[in-house]
Amino acid sequence: MREIVEAERVYEALKAFQVDTAYYHSLGALAGWDQRTYIPHKGHAHRARQFAALARLLHARRTDPRIGEWLDALEGSDLVADPESPEAANVREWRREYERAVRVPHDLAVALAQAQSEGESAWESLREADDWIGFKPYLKRVLDLQRRYAEAVGYETEPYDALLEDYEPGERATRLQTMFAELGRATRELLDRILSSPIQPPVEVLHRDYPLEAQRQVAHEVTGLLGYDLEGGRIDPTAHPFELSVGPGDVRITTRYQPRYFNASFFGSVHEAGHAMYEQGLPAEHWGTPMGQAVSMGVHESQSRMWENLVGRSRGFWLFYFPKLQPRFAALADVNLEDFHRAVNAVGPSLIRVEADEVTYNLHIQIRFELELALFRGELEVDDLPEAWNAKYRAYLGITPPNYKDGVMQDVHWSSGMFGYFPSYTLGNVYAAQLFDAAGRDLGDLEEAFARGAFAPLLEWLRERVHRNGRRFLPRRLIERATGAKPNVKSLTRYLAARFGKLYNI
Repeated sequence: MREIVEAERVYEALKAFQVDTAYYHSLGALAGWDQRTYIPHKGHAHRARQFAALARLLHARRTDPRIGEWLDALEGSDLVADPESPEAANVREWRREYERAVRVPHDLAVALAQAQSEGESAWESLREADDWIGFKPYLKRVLDLQRRYAEAVGYETEPYDALLEDYEPGERATRLQTMFAELGRATRELLDRILSSPIQPPVEVLHRDYPLEAQRQVAHEVTGLLGYDLEGGRIDPTAHPFELSVGPGDVRITTRYQPRYFNASFFGSVHEAGHAMYEQGLPAEHWGTPMGQAVSMGVHESQSRMWENLVGRSRGFWLFYFPKLQPRFAALADVNLEDFHRAVNAVGPSLIRVEADEVTYNLHIQIRFELELALFRGELEVDDLPEAWNAKYRAYLGITPPNYKDGVMQDVHWSSGMFGYFPSYTLGNVYAAQLFDAAGRDLGDLEEAFARGAFAPLLEWLRERVHRNGRRFLPRRLIERATGAKPNVKSLTRYLAARFGKLYNI
């Protein structure tokens, strides 16, 4: 009994320390949201120094020797005997985080934080100017620091695995290569059949006049209908949409409005709301601990991609929502439901990842994954990146970017050092299809429910199977428990073939 009481005392001390660290981190998240939305142009340099100062503080806390002492006292105790208990999950994850943090030199952690902030700020203006030459020094600096980071934290076979661990714990490059090879073959076969179909969706209707204020109202309405709690969040415009959780009751999303393109705001808002609903579904009582955190970016993307595509582009959804949408925009007065549904599901090779259709989207991710892997294997350098990018776009999608901003500079990720993140999007698609299949088995005909505006049953199913588990399980184990099968591409390829086979009559 005395040992259990002592373990509980140690656990509470460790938990209090880690929750305090989480408060500092949440203040950094708020500063990050401000940097990507409303910060004055002249404030970027000071913000980078703020992030460097915060990184010094956070690194000192994450490597505090007391964490190791507390963990040593807890591991093996009866308090964590049940590996699925919140205490055991937290101790396991705190140990993983601590071991990685102590391997990173203090100066490297600070340099990375500052370089990432400066790189992202530079990207915003240099991409708009199509200035690859000006951007290269920022990218080279971030890449060099990330290579040093990979060496510091360590890996078994691939430097890239060290980066994957920050986004998808337990994932490995070799397994991803197999996944992309299998999915890529199926995707290109389906794409060839679609491009041979005589059916041509009327995509012109998406490029009419869509007043920005009406778009803003629709973004708020539709995300609320799906389940995003706007009393605990907000929607703001930005250059590159994102979701950001400050803490319980404050989960924010951003979107971008284009006056002559419907999809950008609508599906961007739904995508980010999917992320936000995951964060809002995490157990608030565990905030500041791993049990109150999302398990991985792949699982996170499964939520956003599911709501954006499997729900938001389904016929059932549009049977419900098109009658509400059509009166908002004069541009839709002469458009019928079937044509609109085909338009928002139109398939074709394109340059911009965030605007890609479901069929070609994973090819965009495969390109980025292969380039990142080559960079960290030393097979590719930044100077050669634009031509390597263009060559893969020609090979996989049959198109060549006409400039840098729609090519190698289009994504924010590399400027802010997020190497290893891109595979999360395809993992998200894989997980989403499996989860959707499992939810359909449990809940019945989801399309019919969407047609009635009944989205809550799916959200509650996800909350029970995914959200409320926090980081109790590693990603692959979480998906297997929720769906009854290990992660695989079968559900995704079957779903894509069924939806687009019907739309394109192939």
